[in-house]
Amino acid sequence: MLPILIVLLLASCRVNYSFTGGDVGDARTVGVELFEARAPLATPLSVQLFTESLRDLLLAQTPLKLKTSQADVQYSGSLTGYDVQPVNIQANETAALNRLTITVSVTYINTLDTQKNLEFSVSRFSDYDSSQDLVTVEEGLVREIGKQLAQDIFDRTLGNW
Repeated sequence: MLPILIVLLLASCRVNYSFTGGDVGDARTVGVELFEARAPLATPLSVQLFTESLRDLLLAQTPLKLKTSQADVQYSGSLTGYDVQPVNIQANETAALNRLTITVSVTYINTLDTQKNLEFSVSRFSDYDSSQDLVTVEEGLVREIGKQLAQDIFDRTLGNW
């Protein structure tokens, strides 16, 4: 009698386990639209690199399949900030480092549970030597910042943080 009771209890329970902490619920597909470049200094390459970073992270950390339309969970938004500022001013009033800061405005839609829908902004930065031209280091910086932003977006939407 006890083994039958245990089997019935286990069969009626539903537990979502994940090594990444992500909870996709009943979702099976994800859609990530190409984010728009609304910041004056943002380049088409930077928007593309960020969008790819978000797609890559979602595919790597969830069992979701990428779908171009009518996905269970959908991400869209725009790159609203793309700023370079001097940091670490030295005695001779020159900057030793410059800081690239990227801000992204995100719309998250969960078609299976509309109470989880969100709109929010996230921002991250990376410093680089002021002797380097932004054009020469931009791709690497955008990839690094894009991975951080993608992780923040994942944590806010699927990570249950």
